[in-house]
Amino acid sequence: MSFELLEKFRDPDLCRKILDKMESELDRELRFMEVCGTHTVAIFQSGLRSLLPEKIVHLSGPGCPVCVTHESEVNAFLDLAGRGNVILATFGDLMRVPGDKGRNLKKAVADGARVKVVYSPFDTLKLAKENPGDLVVFIGVGFETTAPTIAATMKMARDQGIANLRILCFHKTVPTALDALLADEAINIDGFILPGHVSAIIGVKPYEFIAENYAKSAVVTGFEPLDILQSLNQMIEWRNQGEAHVANNYTRIVGENGNPKALEIMYEVFEPTDALWRGLGLIPGSGLEIRAEWESFDAKKEFGIEIKDGPSLPGCKCGDILKGIKQPDQCPLFGKACTPANPVGPCMVSTEGSCAAYYKYKLD
Repeated sequence: MSFELLEKFRDPDLCRKILDKMESELDRELRFMEVCGTHTVAIFQSGLRSLLPEKIVHLSGPGCPVCVTHESEVNAFLDLAGRGNVILATFGDLMRVPGDKGRNLKKAVADGARVKVVYSPFDTLKLAKENPGDLVVFIGVGFETTAPTIAATMKMARDQGIANLRILCFHKTVPTALDALLADEAINIDGFILPGHVSAIIGVKPYEFIAENYAKSAVVTGFEPLDILQSLNQMIEWRNQGEAHVANNYTRIVGENGNPKALEIMYEVFEPTDALWRGLGLIPGSGLEIRAEWESFDAKKEFGIEIKDGPSLPGCKCGDILKGIKQPDQCPLFGKACTPANPVGPCMVSTEGSCAAYYKYKLD
């Protein structure tokens, strides 16, 4: 997309007109949740959060991959980091995610663990070739956005005869988490801003249950101010008309059926399974696991790893924040014991985490 066209999605006059229209048409509070870490940052960075009418309440949902990685999953890859024949490969945002007793991968490296930060799963192919006497284990976290590239990496490894690559698969799927949120009567959400990146893979149809089963509206949305404001305004109009819909307002990127080729690759290698989410607990069918025919790549089977629910980090309210029950500054640790320089919980670790965004843009 050209810079000139992109600038049209940031037009301040158009933004003000939509904000004024929203203000005039709001007859009661609208609690919307965005389900993407990039949306979290975009809303804060653009100043939209401070410009929204008082009756609009912005909640950040379980859309940050690092944030929803369960405590037991973090402990699993930290334990794996201590094994002598293992080289862990990971994206950089996992390096400071805390496990129990204050452990994280940065500290594991200081203690002698071999951990390599990679920028793409494909980097692990070279890493495995360069270290034939070791097992290279890639930590697979994230949603439908990253799972197809990891599936493609496994296919390339098989084609190239790379036998020392393993995947520690903790992938999760977004629609199942939204279903769990809406089924929880303690959670008050009027509508969703749906993730653009995930939707580019899965399309729009997997979200239709939001309107059909729960009479809530949801919009697949881009990341520019006008994208977000237009979608919020649409939700207000639908509610005033007594209607609920799921719509795609990001048609310049997202097709109705997503990316069929990426989905084909993803489900060739992975299949649905139950998964633990930080804050949300066990959600049936919300995870991805490696299929039996690809089990030679499965680090869980290789090392006998079992993921079980356990106690949360003491004092950390990331779970409630991910469910929209609390705002970041309602956590007693926020801005005190827990800061970006010294994160206690994962929502303060990732730049896409709601606590990190709230700290940076609200307190600075």
